[in-house]
Amino acid sequence: MKIAITLLLIVIVLFAGAVFLKPPDEPASSPQGLPWQIETLGDGSARVFGLVPGRDTLGQARDTLGPDMELAVVVKGDETGTLEMFYDRFHAGMLSGKLLLTGRLDDATLMRLRERSGAPRYLDSGARKYHLQPEDLSTGYNAPLAGITFIPLASLDEAVARKRFGEPEETVRVNEQTVHLLYPKLGLDLMINAGHRDVLQYVAPRDFERLRAPLLEQQRTPAQE
Repeated sequence: MKIAITLLLIVIVLFAGAVFLKPPDEPASSPQGLPWQIETLGDGSARVFGLVPGRDTLGQARDTLGPDMELAVVVKGDETGTLEMFYDRFHAGMLSGKLLLTGRLDDATLMRLRERSGAPRYLDSGARKYHLQPEDLSTGYNAPLAGITFIPLASLDEAVARKRFGEPEETVRVNEQTVHLLYPKLGLDLMINAGHRDVLQYVAPRDFERLRAPLLEQQRTPAQE
């Protein structure tokens, strides 16, 4: 009996070693749900983390990712606010980090949700968070998924990013520490932020200009330096 158990343990160890030693490009050994596993679809949208921005709702996202999240209207300054669904602990394959999903609602609905929420909670950034009342959750979950932001715990350098995601169609360098690698066909803005957290933003490829336009306004020119 002991010999059989020992042999079984040896087989398990050898199998695990074989899986981890296989090249990362072999489909059989590749984990799923990684940030660079983006499936482009025929309608101008794309799927990442099992979600399709511009097609799915926040409720569908919750069904896919699980209920361990916060749903609230987050307000910065004098803005009306943004509907956000936040996962403090999110696993993207072998990577972990924070995940933020934004929903699309009109200003009037956002204001109504804020007013019904009561007193907000203040974040360290100064933003205000209004948690939805139970009777308003259906409104939040029915909101279309506008975009996805993934903030990995592990830092990415530019060389690794280019290897995993491919060569970007455009590079926007905001300052000495921050560079954005733009992948319009994937709907991805990958921000490499030296010394700080990197940020990956996903939208439907057809909506990519929504990410690109603000960056061009921030981009430094030689005359400004």
